[in-house]
Amino acid sequence: MNIPLFKLHPWHGITPGKQAPERVTAYIEIVPTDTIKYEIDKVTGYRMVDRPQKFSNIVPALYGFIPQTYCGVTVAEYATTKANRATAKGDGDPLDILVLTEHIITTGDIIMEAKPIGGFRMFDKDEIDDKIIAVMAKDEIYSRYNDISEVPESIIKRLKHYFLTYKNLPGASEPMCEITHTYGKDEAHEVIKRSLFDYQKEILEKNVMFNNG
Repeated sequence: MNIPLFKLHPWHGITPGKQAPERVTAYIEIVPTDTIKYEIDKVTGYRMVDRPQKFSNIVPALYGFIPQTYCGVTVAEYATTKANRATAKGDGDPLDILVLTEHIITTGDIIMEAKPIGGFRMFDKDEIDDKIIAVMAKDEIYSRYNDISEVPESIIKRLKHYFLTYKNLPGASEPMCEITHTYGKDEAHEVIKRSLFDYQKEILEKNVMFNNG
């Protein structure tokens, strides 16, 4: 067995899952007990402190990204077409994923298998910042859901509230983020496929060209 001698970069070195987009690998950056917002340092692959959670808005589920994805041109084209609005650009990050589970997981920097069931079409000013909603594979409670339409509305409202307020500052007159649609499994699969394509074109191929140049 060929075992890597060094830690794999969570974004570039871990597979998105052999069954993607039906089943994906989710790399978890932060969990509901975190009072610090962590995110991956794109150069080293280590989790870094992005910012303290200054207010009462704590992530309501496991939050991270799908490895080897990228929110680029084709993800942005799909979102702006579906939202029927002026063209925006992808945020240039891996595709975010929120994973529902009945279990209390107290630490991030882990990977798990997840089943995408839908997502939020989110605009952060002029950038596309879609959030894929998934359930942890084999979870006794949540794995029974196959589409976001089956999830209780109270849970969906809680998830939306987090993303609509997690970047806001007290006293701000307008929210920084906007969710235009809640979409189901089929659209989530399409967004994931496009993010995998964007990663191939905008990260891998450009990196190969740079190294061979």
